Amino acid sequence: MPAYTFEALQADGKTRKGVIDADSVKAARALLRGQALVPMRVEPVAGDGAGSVLTRPIGGGRVLNGTRLAIWTRQLAGLITSGLPLERSLTALADEAEDERQRNLIASLRAEVNAGSPLARAMAQHPREFSAVYTAVIGAGEQGGNLGLVLERLADDLEDRQALKAKLFGAALYPAIVTLLSIVIVVFLVSYVVPQVATVFTGSKRALPWLTVAMLALSDFVRHYGAWLLGALALLVIGGRLALRHPATRQAFDALWLRLPLIGRLARGYNAARFGATLAMLAGAGVPILRALQAAAETLNNTAMRADAEDALVMVREGAPLASALAQKKRFPGLLAMFARLGEQTGQLPLMLQRAAGQLSAEVQRRALQLATVLEPLLIVVMGLVVMLIVLAVMLPIIQLNQWVK
Repeated sequence: MPAYTFEALQADGKTRKGVIDADSVKAARALLRGQALVPMRVEPVAGDGAGSVLTRPIGGGRVLNGTRLAIWTRQLAGLITSGLPLERSLTALADEAEDERQRNLIASLRAEVNAGSPLARAMAQHPREFSAVYTAVIGAGEQGGNLGLVLERLADDLEDRQALKAKLFGAALYPAIVTLLSIVIVVFLVSYVVPQVATVFTGSKRALPWLTVAMLALSDFVRHYGAWLLGALALLVIGGRLALRHPATRQAFDALWLRLPLIGRLARGYNAARFGATLAMLAGAGVPILRALQAAAETLNNTAMRADAEDALVMVREGAPLASALAQKKRFPGLLAMFARLGEQTGQLPLMLQRAAGQLSAEVQRRALQLATVLEPLLIVVMGLVVMLIVLAVMLPIIQLNQWVK
C-alpha cells in the first residue's frame, strides 16, 4: 500500500503533519476526514513525480548520516529481535521519527515492503542513504531468515566505525586549531604590527639589524603579494582536486600517500581495519566470499588499496586461498593475512577477520593519539619560536637606539 505525507488542520486550528497509508490520494484524504482532519496537502512519499517528497532537494545532504544510521539500525534490530513483524517495526520507527525527512524515508520503505518487496530491494532504491554493503548484508539476513541478528551485527559495525572516526577526528582537531590560529597570528604580526613599529627606525641613516631587514622584506612581500599567493594556493588546490578525479592520477597519489612515514601507516591501518570488518560482517551474514570481497573493496577510500583488494578478488576467483591472496598485497598489513589464514584453517573466517579488524583499529587509535600528543607541544614550541623572532626583529632596533643615545 502506498504511503502519503499529509498536512491537515485539526479541530482546534493547529496544523498536523504525518504519513498515512492509503490506496490513492483520494483514499488518503478520506481517511484524514474520517479522523476529523481537514486535509490541506497530500502527496506520495516516493515516486517519480515532481511532487515526490524524497525527490525534492529538501535541505540537501543525506537523511541518515553515519550516527543516525547506526541508531536507526539498532532500533530496527531491537524491534525485529523482539518478534515484531517488519512492517510493524517500520511503522513504529516512522511514528517515532522526529525529522520529517526521516519519517518520509521510513514510510517509503514500509510502502515497498507492504507491496511485497524485500527490505534490501526497498533500501536499494535509496543508494544515497543505504550503501551497497548495507543492502547486501540486509539481503543476506533476509535470505537466511536471521534479519534481526544481522541487523545487530550491522549496528555494531556502524557504531565501531563511527567511534573510530570520532577518535581520529578528536586527535586531529586540537593540532588543526593550533596550526590555523598560529598562521593567522603570524600573518597579522608580519603584515600589520611589524611595519607599524619598524617605520620608526627606517628614517634613520643607521643600518638596521639583519633580522629586522629580513622581517621587513617578508612583511612587504606579504602585504603586496599575499592576495596573489592566496589565489595561487586556491588555484593549486582546485587543480589538484580536478587532477585527482582522473583514476590513474588518484591511484598514484593514494599510493604515494601510503608511503608517508606517519600518516601513511595510519591510512593503511584505517583502511585495512575497515576492509576486514566489512568482510567479516558480510561473510558472517552468509554472503558468498567473492561478493563479500567485491563489496568490502568498494568501502576502501584509498584507491591503491582498493586495486589490491580487487586483484586479490581475481586470485580468489581463480582458486587461491584468501590468506595467500592478501599476503601477496604488501599494502595490506600482514596481520590481516595471518588472521585470514587462521580463519580458513579453523573454519572461523568471519570471527578471525573481526579480531584482525579490532586489533588494527586499536593500533590506529593508539598511533593517532601518540601523534597528536607529540604534535601539540611541538606546534606550541614552533609558534613560540616564530613569535620570538618577530619580537626580536622589533626589539633589536630599539636596543641599538638606546646604545646610540648613550
